[in-house]
Amino acid sequence: MKRLSFILVILALFSHVASAQPPDNYPPDDTTLTITSTNLPIVWIYVDGATIDREERISARMKIIHNGDGQLNYADTVAHPGQRIDYEGYIALRYRGNSSFANSDKKPYSFRTLKMPLEQSDEKKKVDILGMGKDNNWALMAPFADKSMIRDLLTFELARPWMEYVPKGRFCEVYLDDIYYGVYVMSEVVSKGKNRLNLDDPGEEGDELTGGYIMEVDCDEGVTHKSKHHPVAVNGYVLTDRDIFFQYKSPDYEDMTEAQVEYINNSIDKMEDVFASSNYRDPEVGYRKYIDVDNFVDYQLFMELCHNVDAYRLSGKFFKRRDSVDSRFKMVLWDTNLGYGVAKYLGGYRNDTWMYQNNNTMYMAHETYLIPFWWYKLNRDEYYWTKRNARWCEMRESNLSKKNIWATIDSLVNVLKSNGALDRNTQAWPRWGQYVWPNYYISTDYDDEIAHMKEWLIGRLKWLDNKMGYVAPVVYGDVNSDDYVDITDITVLIDVLMSGEYDDDMLARSDLDSDEELTIGDLSALIDYILNMDSEEVAP
Repeated sequence: MKRLSFILVILALFSHVASAQPPDNYPPDDTTLTITSTNLPIVWIYVDGATIDREERISARMKIIHNGDGQLNYADTVAHPGQRIDYEGYIALRYRGNSSFANSDKKPYSFRTLKMPLEQSDEKKKVDILGMGKDNNWALMAPFADKSMIRDLLTFELARPWMEYVPKGRFCEVYLDDIYYGVYVMSEVVSKGKNRLNLDDPGEEGDELTGGYIMEVDCDEGVTHKSKHHPVAVNGYVLTDRDIFFQYKSPDYEDMTEAQVEYINNSIDKMEDVFASSNYRDPEVGYRKYIDVDNFVDYQLFMELCHNVDAYRLSGKFFKRRDSVDSRFKMVLWDTNLGYGVAKYLGGYRNDTWMYQNNNTMYMAHETYLIPFWWYKLNRDEYYWTKRNARWCEMRESNLSKKNIWATIDSLVNVLKSNGALDRNTQAWPRWGQYVWPNYYISTDYDDEIAHMKEWLIGRLKWLDNKMGYVAPVVYGDVNSDDYVDITDITVLIDVLMSGEYDDDMLARSDLDSDEELTIGDLSALIDYILNMDSEEVAP
């Protein structure tokens, strides 16, 4: 009897210890890391041992310290009192993402800011987080497969001058229940709000019924509408065993009335029916009546710039205002973390193909979710592709110059490297020299990752320039045609002079003494130029 009582006591103690252990919540292997100081905002999330779910939101608390741009933030708030609290309050928290959740050890989050704990009320509270404007709907993106950690923000920053709305995001470092989880991107989500897509709530009839709505082309999980039209192959062959699915995001589908669902279903059907018709190019009754062509052009150019393997077919977000404001559909950029050559599947690693033509590759690979047929039809219309090509040339003369792209990359990299955030994240999630789904290139360290990304972009820009008729200005001294004039050009010119072999293009870029041939005089002129030029001077 004593033996039985002893066993029951031990079992009870064991049960108590086991139940007191925190759930997994996918921590990094090293849970001892901490921040001394950082240039990034520090985000603490407390779930008090609760398990975070993918579907149902749980109650949590959040605190963000951000002393301002250019200032350091300290995790030890006792030793460093008086720091600026950017936000402190309640949130409703869940995991987010599809492949970014399933295939990444480091998990992304979605949260909504609340007035009180979720168990008391789900009433939302709009707050301005990190200067991104008041709202209650936010994401913490968790760069993992993207070892550069900058791909989403790079696309956002490059696109911001061109598109009506582009989400904002800020790097930050995150703790969950006092365990360091690494570098994240605090981001707006594509949602309705004064500081985001400033759309009216749809009503029940008349003009109020016509807007505003946010939808997306995505996988069939949570599908709210299936297209009447199938995707097509490059030759126009209709792939009848594949479907295109839409999800309705705002209003939430479950909150939409029958009239609203019927209206937006019919609006999408009508737009697609026109694209499928023989007179879809007609300027009066064709597709131009249903989509904002300039917006679709800009969206496509950024999807193609990064050659995003998910482009057009997943997270393809678009919206519609009321007819009295603008009756046309417009696209919104989102989710380019698998762009810029990162993905080894479906040709994502290539920089010499159109992604909008990728249905053939995807179909042969038995991929379920393909690109809507509208993109094929658009790019077969001279009016559209003429505007597309002209817009590309305009962008290349502006913030899509190689100089500006490189400056944007270097600025984002500097934010991560300048005060140790990159090193801490690497310690929490060591990946260098290791395959991470779906990496094509396995970088040895961070600098190698960025160098490979830039090399991929050089090839991508040249290919797109050729396809869309952009001719970059000749830069004297840029012997190797990498858009920079530096010591590597000297090395290449020496090799050219030794071989005596060069073409007219090489001559145009390297004939610095203007004698219509390449000689030692050009080498001397190049060396003199590089020694005396401003260290910041690079080609456009």
